[in-house]
Amino acid sequence: MLFCLGGLVDMRRDWQRFQVAKLRLKPPSDGPMGSNGESSLLGGRFAAALRPLLKPKTCVMRMDIGFRRCLAALIVIAVVCDTGRAAQAQAPTAEDVAAGMRIYVQKADCQACHGWAGDGRKMDSQMPDGANLRESRLNRAATILAIKCGRPGRSMPAFDRLAYSDGRCYELKLADLQRTGRQLPDPAATLQPREIELVADFLFAKIMGKGPMDRAACVEYWGSDVDACRELDK
Repeated sequence: MLFCLGGLVDMRRDWQRFQVAKLRLKPPSDGPMGSNGESSLLGGRFAAALRPLLKPKTCVMRMDIGFRRCLAALIVIAVVCDTGRAAQAQAPTAEDVAAGMRIYVQKADCQACHGWAGDGRKMDSQMPDGANLRESRLNRAATILAIKCGRPGRSMPAFDRLAYSDGRCYELKLADLQRTGRQLPDPAATLQPREIELVADFLFAKIMGKGPMDRAACVEYWGSDVDACRELDK
């Protein structure tokens, strides 16, 4: 990037030199002229040799090509840096995943409807049937939105404390849900934005789109061959 910026500075300096040289090549209105009509300041032959290099169109074209190449390089660098930052921001630590799992199992009690494995085998028979998240194709943004705002009329609670209070969820308010008859169950607990992010970290590390739970996946999920994993062979 520094090389490219230096190139832009050099091109600007060259342009300024071109302007000075062009003025020197321009015949003075009342000064002495060389034998071939060029300025005596540079000399006829020397000026003739420089003239093709100092034609405005040629110089501008060369500078334009160089500028475009540098600009393209800067864009590529910016995209790579942004991609790297995004990848780094979306790479949760083991601690983040563990914290998200605790929230999923305990505070939010997501397993009551979705099951501990997220496969829809609910842990509480009195709770609504939850979706099989292991077969889900939702991306992270859509998943976070579903956690924050729930799914009105589909038994998924909203975990954002201010959901449907100000139009942040699907541009709807509680009055809109009541008017259309779409019910929204109460969550086990509301979650802070950071807690919702941690739940998403856990889901995408262990559950979302991972396919059916088998013993090998169960061992990876829990970190050891717990009783729940051995039950899967029965």
